[in-house]
Amino acid sequence: MPVQAFCRFFRSLVVASCTLAALLPPIGDAWAASVQAKRDSDFLNSIGVNSAICQRGEILDKTIECVRYLGVRWIRSGIEGNPPLDKLIYLHQQTGVRYSWGLGSGGTDIKKLLITGEQLAKAGALLAFEGPNEPNNWGITYQGQEGGRNLSWLPVAKLQRDLYQAVKKDPLLKHYPVWSISENGAETDNVGLQFLTIPPGANTLMPAGTRYADFANVHNYIYHPNAPGLADNKTWNAADPTSACKVDGLYVEYGLTWAHHYPGYTESQLLSLPRVTTETGALIGGAITEEVHALNLLSMYLDQFKRGWSYTAVYLLRDRVDETGNQRFGFYRPDYTPRKAAVYLHNLTTILADQGVLHDPGRLAYAIPNEPATVHDMLLQKSNGTFDLVVWDEQIEGTSLVSVQFEKTVPTAKIYDPTVGTNPIQTLTNVRNLPLTLSDHPVIIEISH
Repeated sequence: MPVQAFCRFFRSLVVASCTLAALLPPIGDAWAASVQAKRDSDFLNSIGVNSAICQRGEILDKTIECVRYLGVRWIRSGIEGNPPLDKLIYLHQQTGVRYSWGLGSGGTDIKKLLITGEQLAKAGALLAFEGPNEPNNWGITYQGQEGGRNLSWLPVAKLQRDLYQAVKKDPLLKHYPVWSISENGAETDNVGLQFLTIPPGANTLMPAGTRYADFANVHNYIYHPNAPGLADNKTWNAADPTSACKVDGLYVEYGLTWAHHYPGYTESQLLSLPRVTTETGALIGGAITEEVHALNLLSMYLDQFKRGWSYTAVYLLRDRVDETGNQRFGFYRPDYTPRKAAVYLHNLTTILADQGVLHDPGRLAYAIPNEPATVHDMLLQKSNGTFDLVVWDEQIEGTSLVSVQFEKTVPTAKIYDPTVGTNPIQTLTNVRNLPLTLSDHPVIIEISH
């Protein structure tokens, strides 16, 4: 075993001994509220990427290969650049991947979006519709009026309103969700894009009751001028839906807009607001090594789903070769060699892979007493009833010793580390207390009954 792999294996091994306190089960009513599992498949379905698929230097056969390897379930795309639908449908047929289908940067052709969306829907390849991309950077002209950027955003608001109405009036498409525009926090005038539906008394330029979207849409990149460097809980904080988030997150788009501070939802409302991320990621360079990049993306997908984001797309599948400044975001280099991020995500999705259908997720009584602030956990379940308890740490230095304690003895527990591989690093039997040494990545405890 290579030295690096051995070191990582050692860091994530289950500790053979623990203190007497860790051996004792939680007291009182700690077991009264067992944990409701989420479907493995729902988490896997949340994992997406941005990709040009077969344009901008990308090769369709290579995209198919990459999508299969990563295990991603959806791609952010749209009518910008007129992508060939037959090739997109072929990609879906080969991999099962679906598409969020958007107007793109500066696009306004709702009719074209729906016509092409119908073709994707008939092929089973459509996930959702998306409004215009970042009108603060790419203005639009709609119904003869310019809008976005530093102009009035009324044309943007009318475009998004009309898109929503057109989708919901279409007999075939009406059941597909509509995602909002991105970077609506930049609106120059209060047109109400900080709401999915403008509530009474909002005092916006568009009338109360105007419906824009079913899901909020955010570009919460992990690193931001307000949070530029390495830090504990880096991706956990980027996924925070409240004002505690220091990056370009949900709060500054839908709570209090970042450009002119127009009020939207309260912080308590933001906690349950339906939401997606259509761009996030990290640029490799300086302190952001390929290892840090890989660990960030691994924990980011987990954090996003844990904190209520239904879908998350990383920018980017493969580094851009037709523009400057975006050369080191990708899971893959320009020559399609995989970075560590690709390997780690492949391992995670392989470990959690589930082809069946779980109708009613079950519950499991477990606890992690005195869980450190950088340690997080999420209970998933496969269609065969197996639980996958994911426990991850987000500290940049040192380790955390925790103990996962079960109310009832677990017959078999297999421990996986996606930074090591897809096979279990340890198999235990008759487990009641499971000590773990964690650092900067997840482990998966597969629990069979």
